[in-house]
Amino acid sequence: METKGFLPDQDLIKLYVNGNEAALEQLINRYQSKLYGYLYNMVKDSELANDLFQEIFIKVINTLKSGRYNEEGKFAPWLMRIAHNLVIDYFRKSNRMKTTSGGEDFDIFSIISDSGKNAEQQIIQEQTVSKVRDLIEQLPEEQKKVVKMRLYMDMSFKEIAEETNVSINTALGRMRYALINLKKMIEERKLNLI
Repeated sequence: METKGFLPDQDLIKLYVNGNEAALEQLINRYQSKLYGYLYNMVKDSELANDLFQEIFIKVINTLKSGRYNEEGKFAPWLMRIAHNLVIDYFRKSNRMKTTSGGEDFDIFSIISDSGKNAEQQIIQEQTVSKVRDLIEQLPEEQKKVVKMRLYMDMSFKEIAEETNVSINTALGRMRYALINLKKMIEERKLNLI
């Protein structure tokens, strides 16, 4: 029997889908600080972080209400994935807007020079990130999952262990082997990731 006041995410989801609005409020409260912290850390703007937070829960509500939620027992990683995708979408949109909304004083070089990097350095950095993402996709499934949770979802090894139902040492081991495998793949392909 559950202790009063604490229900697993899955139970709260079922309650909400069956019409209990308070269950959704409990879910929001449960993940509010972690989710907002992640968003603020990514966008560095409290109003924008609040907007994205609300947008995330609108997506959650729509998915739950439509019966399309199928992440049984994995609500937290699913929530963080939505957050991550929204942040990426935000940066893509803001980047596009920057390049197309120039007025009289529009200066293409101010867009190209980001944080002191020249255009060539930016392209190299984007290619490097793309290469690393491709390599991560080639890792064994268990290692890939740990790397994505750690790097993309900013989860602690304790959280990763809980989400994947393994010990912290196993989660750490998978990360270590993933890094070893990534290093081997980089060397085999003679990739320059500088």
